Amino acid sequence: MTDIATLRPATLPATANEQTEALPHNIEAEQQLLGAILVNNDIYDRIAALIKAEHFFDPVHARIFEIAAARIQKNALASPVTLKAFMEEDPGLRELGGPAYLVKLASSAISAFAARDYGQMIYDLAVRRELIQLGRDISAKAQKVEVDSEPRAQITEAEQRLYKLGEQGVVERGFQSFLKAVTEAVNIANAAYQRGGGLAGISTGLIDLDKKMGGLHDSDLIILAGRPSMGKTSLATNIAFNIAKAFKRGRKHDGSEGAVEGGIVGFFSLEMSADQLAARILSEASEVPSEQIRRGDMTESEFRRFVDAAKTLESCPLYIDDTPALPISQVAARARRLKRTHGLDLLIIDYLQLLKGSSKASEANRVQEVSEITQGLKAIAKELAIPVIALSQLSRQVESREDKRPQLSDLRESGSIEQDADVVMFVYRDEYYKEREKPGDHELEKMAAWQEIMERAHGKAEVILGKQRHGPIGSVELSFEGRFTRFGNLAKPWQGEGEPDVGF
Repeated sequence: MTDIATLRPATLPATANEQTEALPHNIEAEQQLLGAILVNNDIYDRIAALIKAEHFFDPVHARIFEIAAARIQKNALASPVTLKAFMEEDPGLRELGGPAYLVKLASSAISAFAARDYGQMIYDLAVRRELIQLGRDISAKAQKVEVDSEPRAQITEAEQRLYKLGEQGVVERGFQSFLKAVTEAVNIANAAYQRGGGLAGISTGLIDLDKKMGGLHDSDLIILAGRPSMGKTSLATNIAFNIAKAFKRGRKHDGSEGAVEGGIVGFFSLEMSADQLAARILSEASEVPSEQIRRGDMTESEFRRFVDAAKTLESCPLYIDDTPALPISQVAARARRLKRTHGLDLLIIDYLQLLKGSSKASEANRVQEVSEITQGLKAIAKELAIPVIALSQLSRQVESREDKRPQLSDLRESGSIEQDADVVMFVYRDEYYKEREKPGDHELEKMAAWQEIMERAHGKAEVILGKQRHGPIGSVELSFEGRFTRFGNLAKPWQGEGEPDVGF
């Protein structure tokens, strides 16, 4: 929030129009709220989460509130008599009548039950003044034509300040009784039970992965890592489509309106264009290989499936942003905007290493830049209360090992990825590596052993949970169809014959 001095008319830009403009304020409300606090210090606790010193229009009132708050927080009495010693030499208080003004405040005190309403009024007026100041700042910056100040950067900065201003004044939760916490836990469990899958979070559409993770949880940063050609983007698009396809709006357990099944998905595709990503999702959904789609080499039934899949996708709340080399601040601003305009239940970034840091200092140090990016992604997850899935590349040291299964130490460029993530998942396909170990045709015994291994590995993939704050680590087997680069639920031998259920 702007310093209190900037809220006074004398310190604002003095154009002819602005000199006549009175900033919104209510001196009487400030006087009566301060009086109530000086008469009954317990009132401070009721409004402390909402009101700060900078919300007062009059700087003398701001100083009175600040000193009173400091004393109350130390369990000391804040009254006209005790504050007199601290403010006797205050020039602003002298102008208002000196210490006698503190007595006047106490005599104009409102009753305790009205304190909250008066606090809200003072806060709302402070926000209005801040909005006026913000508008003037935007106007002043826009009028200055400078090389370092691009209009797009100004828009992002203005959005960030507006969003920050909108988020202020939300009462902090503070301590709550165990009964209230237990009730909330029961409500969450009940909502999960009503969904039928026993999930606490959003279902990925992949049954075994959901069982291991309990779905995708709000405020979680989930890293999905793997070497090239393992299928990171494919798994991410599968999950995105499954969640968007299942989207149903309704009343949630907390009484608010939102997604009761599935969710609205935002997808930052920094590597592939939006139409390439859409073509890949269409290939997966229609079961037509993407190379045939590109060539237009489709039978009538394949083309019909392709068109039907496109119609299904049209109604899915899946939003793609394919702007390359985005700074993390832009990702945050665009995610906020999407949540404001359409809603947002899941954010996917493909992939983390293609993002840029916001600060110039981080550009010189890649480890520091990646650290800023992962902290920024975690901040987005917490701020918007949504799960964020960020794809990540792995270092080449995986290729030099006998066992190619990835580990946490393989995460590239920064330990902050592992540190900031709530869940780290690795995609691994043994078939990809075994295929490259094919022996020569003359080595019959080796060829027979290789074919047996390939048969076991064919059509299978592993998602390895290397870290999970909410549950166990371990491995989940999925089906994988190479023609459509599609992951699905793997049918187990004891589940009977038939094709695996593939989640589309």
